[in-house]
Amino acid sequence: MPVELGLLQGDVMLETVLGSARFFRRTGPHPLALVASTARGVADERELLLEGLAPLQAAGPTQVSFLDNRRYASALDQTSAGAVLVHPDMVSRVPAATVAIQTSEPYAAWARVAALFYPVPPPRPGVHPSAIIADGAQIDPSTEVGPLCVIESGAEIGPGCRIGPCAVIGSGVTIGRDCRIGEHVSLSYAVLGARVYVYPGARIGQEGFGFASTSDGFLSIPQLGRVILEDDVEVGANSTIDRGSSRDTVIGAGSRLDNLVQIGHNVSLGRCCVVVAQVGISGSTVLEDFVRVGGQAAMAGHLRIGRGSEIGAQAGVISDLAPGARVLGSPAQSIKTFFRQIATLKKIAAQRN
Repeated sequence: MPVELGLLQGDVMLETVLGSARFFRRTGPHPLALVASTARGVADERELLLEGLAPLQAAGPTQVSFLDNRRYASALDQTSAGAVLVHPDMVSRVPAATVAIQTSEPYAAWARVAALFYPVPPPRPGVHPSAIIADGAQIDPSTEVGPLCVIESGAEIGPGCRIGPCAVIGSGVTIGRDCRIGEHVSLSYAVLGARVYVYPGARIGQEGFGFASTSDGFLSIPQLGRVILEDDVEVGANSTIDRGSSRDTVIGAGSRLDNLVQIGHNVSLGRCCVVVAQVGISGSTVLEDFVRVGGQAAMAGHLRIGRGSEIGAQAGVISDLAPGARVLGSPAQSIKTFFRQIATLKKIAAQRN
């Protein structure tokens, strides 16, 4: 496969076409009709083979690009892409030599087309000779187990999984079909659904931060719950999810945790929640469905965050939030109140100067 060269910066060649052949396996070329159907879009019929992906500014006649943010419409005007994924409102700005693939959701279409050209590599069935597999562990023959993995007795791993190098799968852990467990992950006291992706270095199922204070010091409380990762959950690199103490810690189906997220014991996330990097959620807090949490935000324990709430970056949430709440600041307050206070402070500071 040829390497697409781009600009030289320092000693590194910057490629103008996405997906370096050194690191990513590309399929294709694919006919325009297949790309359009994969995008769930509509395009004029034309005999065109598309070989890859590229940004608007760099794309050539055999590449696909997209426009989702209208701020970059000027780049659309000048693109040389063979095809571009665009909202119907922007079709008039697509150059005549470029095929417009019309879709109401260009970014989602881009995700689908990118997966067409760069599908996730399938597992290579088998257990590496250096892996340590305890008696009583059950591993589907279609699963790949990488070098230096440890899989303890009673663990069950379903079909089509990939277990990365140096991962540790604890006793009794169950992993559903088509899961990906990254390098150096540790799983204990956990039940994973299907298509779960745990990124490298994550720690799942360890004891939560639970203890009683006595006159003689601290007395650890047994943590007797589990961690449940429902279908299609992703857990970012070096994130930690404590197992429950008196009930399970649950991450709802389709939820995405970024890198370096801390989830305390007994926490429950609903469906399709998004938790951005360096967020900390204290024990027994409940996030209902479709909650979004910005980077470095923190939540006290035993709270209920209503469905569809949005918590801004670095917010400190110390009380329950109603469904659909949008908050910023520490302590967290409504966005409108937060910015009104900022404006007032600026006005006072200006007056003093």
